Amino acid sequence: MKYLICVFSFFLLGSSSLKAQQQRYGFVDTAYILDHMPDYKSAQDQLNESSAKWQSEIEAVYLEIKSLHAKLRKDQVFLSPELKTKKEKEILEREALAQKLQNKYFGQEGLLYKKRQDLVRPIQDDIYDTIKEIAKAGNYGMIIDKANGPTIIYSNNKFDLSDKVLYKLGIRVNKQ
Repeated sequence: MKYLICVFSFFLLGSSSLKAQQQRYGFVDTAYILDHMPDYKSAQDQLNESSAKWQSEIEAVYLEIKSLHAKLRKDQVFLSPELKTKKEKEILEREALAQKLQNKYFGQEGLLYKKRQDLVRPIQDDIYDTIKEIAKAGNYGMIIDKANGPTIIYSNNKFDLSDKVLYKLGIRVNKQ
């Protein structure tokens, strides 16, 4: 009987340590999650509305430029060289304005980018924090986002082998 208890105990200890070493993986589809969030839909509507407004403003300037070009071609033979130069300069100024507006609204640090950061970033942060919370509670080693191709959005650092690889390569890393 003692033998059976000993074997059974050994089996339980062995299987529990095996489970502790196993990693759990999970995946999420952030596009699916975002599509079902009313706050995200509202933010997207606001962004689309602003974008359309700004785009129409830029298009109006380009229509004006097109009209100025057509008028210049039409009247070109009747204009003095000074007046022609003045009209060309006016067109160049309007083209510069259109480019400036495009950068202001749609550039890398433009108003659309800033508005997206203000509206969408908090929603994305909430999703990430929730995924991280679920991953830690469920003892997941890694969570992969399948929305835009496989992307790791959470990984447990205890499974990071980078320092071991460096050690094997003979490189010592001083962690602070």
